[in-house]
Amino acid sequence: MTVTRRTALEVLAAHTDAEAGRTATVPALAATVDTTEAELLAHLEALVDCRLAVRSPDGTFRISVTGEELLALEPEGPVVVDVPRNGGRGSVDVPTDRGP
Repeated sequence: MTVTRRTALEVLAAHTDAEAGRTATVPALAATVDTTEAELLAHLEALVDCRLAVRSPDGTFRISVTGEELLALEPEGPVVVDVPRNGGRGSVDVPTDRGP
């Protein structure tokens, strides 16, 4: 099954915790969405690059506080994330126009 990056972030949020530091393994997370470990790993690494997830030294992952805050906004449609470069902060653009 092919999953989206948003699905990967939502699965990470459901099974990990930023404040408690609770992490999960790639195999455990992949099993919850019926996808390959390689596909999910690619999404998780991209989320780490965007600072929406954190990879622990033991290879497990957890959602970041920023990732939790992004999901709390309940964005509809795509979210554009500018990856931080050279120590920069990056940015997240969440569409806020929800119509009349």
